[in-house]
Amino acid sequence: MERNGGLRKLAMITFEYDHIVGGQIKYYRQKLGMTQEDLSAQLMTHGCDITRSAIAKIEVGQRHVYAHEIKALTKILKVTYEELLI
Repeated sequence: MERNGGLRKLAMITFEYDHIVGGQIKYYRQKLGMTQEDLSAQLMTHGCDITRSAIAKIEVGQRHVYAHEIKALTKILKVTYEELLI
């Protein structure tokens, strides 16, 4: 019983974290005047195959962002890891 409760709590924390990070990505993307399509194209040049629709999902917390994607995003959006992840 305790294990299932812990898994639910972890899933909720992960969802909240993905939602926060997605919001930060959207904020910094818009601050640079980039569209989701622009960001997708830039990510492709950094070796990340992320479509515009995947970016839309990331920005609303429906898709997880992986470490290599975060690395590319910090370069493209010209932010530190801390700015993007907090």
